[in-house]
Amino acid sequence: MVGSVSRETGQAKPGKVKYRKAKASWNPAMQAIPVSGIRRLVNMASTMKDVIHLSIGQPDLPTPKHIIDAYIDALNAGQTGYTMDAGLPELLVALRDYYGRRYNRKLTRDNILITSGATEAMYLAISATAAPGRQFIVTDPSFLLYAPLIRMNGGEVKFVRTRAENNHQLDPDDVIRAMGSRTFALILNNPNNPTGAVYPRSTVETILEECAYRGIQVYADEVYDHLIFDDDDFASVLNCSMDLDNIMCISSFSKTYSMAGLRVGWVISSQAAIKSLRRYHMFTTSVANTPSQFAGVAALTADQQCVQEMVGIYQERRDRIVELIEQTPYLTGYKPGGAFFAFPDLPPHVDGSDLALRMLKETGVCVVPGDAFGEDCTNALRFSFSTTCERMEEAFDRIIPWMAKQQF
Repeated sequence: MVGSVSRETGQAKPGKVKYRKAKASWNPAMQAIPVSGIRRLVNMASTMKDVIHLSIGQPDLPTPKHIIDAYIDALNAGQTGYTMDAGLPELLVALRDYYGRRYNRKLTRDNILITSGATEAMYLAISATAAPGRQFIVTDPSFLLYAPLIRMNGGEVKFVRTRAENNHQLDPDDVIRAMGSRTFALILNNPNNPTGAVYPRSTVETILEECAYRGIQVYADEVYDHLIFDDDDFASVLNCSMDLDNIMCISSFSKTYSMAGLRVGWVISSQAAIKSLRRYHMFTTSVANTPSQFAGVAALTADQQCVQEMVGIYQERRDRIVELIEQTPYLTGYKPGGAFFAFPDLPPHVDGSDLALRMLKETGVCVVPGDAFGEDCTNALRFSFSTTCERMEEAFDRIIPWMAKQQF
């Protein structure tokens, strides 16, 4: 409140009283969170008509019926309370058995923590360990979650760049050269978002061996671990590492089974790490969605033919978008090995953010600019092929002639 006071009497003078509006006292660490490049474009698109989205990174294919049925059955059975903090026991067993078979690795229930999606899992891992003086190696481009979380908690980000002309493969020598006395952790996103690159076993093993030797933590984001094309082998950290002492492997049901909104993910790590994360997890979301965890049990224990069919559809779309990008002036493409993203380059001097904005306004096609994913990829665009081939072809029918008119 602001008013005036008499110098002689010390009493308030009559008159209009002014009130000063209080400001929110945000933690200064909030400055580390950028405005999402994805959300900015999508919000604008929501105000427009006839927009084709090649922007959002979530599956468009329907969730398999047996998974939906398991969710409904859990609701009907009254399974609407809390689970144990580590997760539904049946789901912990199902994950233990599934990943134990898939990667020929002996796991126990105590190696696993169920979280509210892979996002919470990565939040727990980073925010529980990032601190001033600790450096994290992150690929550039990379998923937009990592760097802000590291910086919010006082950590330092050191980027290792990948390039479209090299299919956005991660050079292990570049990673090793980036390691120093302050390197605390490496975040390995494989398959990669936004590039769709799948790192070969030789790359993963070389990096993990060096990290183990130096005592560097590895946080492996493997949410797209089933969306692998061309019958390629997938090199998970779970079958490329000697032990789990410096490993946190993070994944979810979101992409594999088209369960993005059901919000169930997990961390697989050493029993000591899981014990610490469980304590932290209790002070964040407490437990993941209970009916969704029952749906997850059904996803893991049923026949996996539904996953193979979805991967086949995504691979067909991948092949088509590679052709469409090759036909587009000024775009330099490559062949993504997994996930459902392509990340072609524009000419070096072109601002991808400006181009994406103009493309949306003038063609009605929404893509995501490269600066949402890193510092050295501002001349790139991310295209999601989580939509039908017909819809992609309609989008590029607009994009190709529009790009041909640009004066770069």
